[in-house]
Amino acid sequence: MSYLIGENMTGGYGAADILHGCNIIAEKGEIAVIVGPNGAGKSTAMKAIFGMLNIHTGSIILDGEDITSLSPQARVAKGMAFVPQTANVFPSMSVEENLEMGAFLRRDDIGKTMGEVFDLFPILKDKRNQNAGELSGGQRQQVAVGRALMTQPKVLMLDEPTAGVSPIVMDELFDNIIEVAKTGITILMVEQNARQALNIADKGYVMVQGRNKFTDTGEVLLNNPEVRKSFLGG
Repeated sequence: MSYLIGENMTGGYGAADILHGCNIIAEKGEIAVIVGPNGAGKSTAMKAIFGMLNIHTGSIILDGEDITSLSPQARVAKGMAFVPQTANVFPSMSVEENLEMGAFLRRDDIGKTMGEVFDLFPILKDKRNQNAGELSGGQRQQVAVGRALMTQPKVLMLDEPTAGVSPIVMDELFDNIIEVAKTGITILMVEQNARQALNIADKGYVMVQGRNKFTDTGEVLLNNPEVRKSFLGG
């Protein structure tokens, strides 16, 4: 059985369904990327997997356990971490304090994990005493990802991690994501920069109107003429 399974998900916000029988599956240590046009239901699919909205049909399975009925907080305790696109840091708190907030469920020594975050994002070590609100957009994203890693997640979910950052910072963040996946953490990512995201994806999902349009490896999707024409600008 696959490590993370969102199967036959139908649901949305209130009475209107945004997802229609959507399937998202990822293996352990795999980078799975969801792309598609605006309004396709990409972020909704991720939020459904994290328990932020109810699904009428379908199920969410994590490491063989059905977690469909669990709250987001309970899913964090099971090993999920979610980084939203906006409002994802505490701006009046220091970088180090933000990271400490990520470890609020832990009762063990968090020093080793914080050291690993600083190794992944060296600029955060330099700015550990600076308020997160004073950082650049890319650095704030690093804080947000770092705080999620402080929970020692099994699954790291990223909603538009490169939104509003420069191309150089985007490349750095994608490199960081690859390094995180190498440690065995499953990455599920929604991304507007489809070409770059599929370039690092083990598995890609192209969604249209809340449904799976294409599913394959990132490499195959990048070379699919229809995907290239419709979603990657030719």
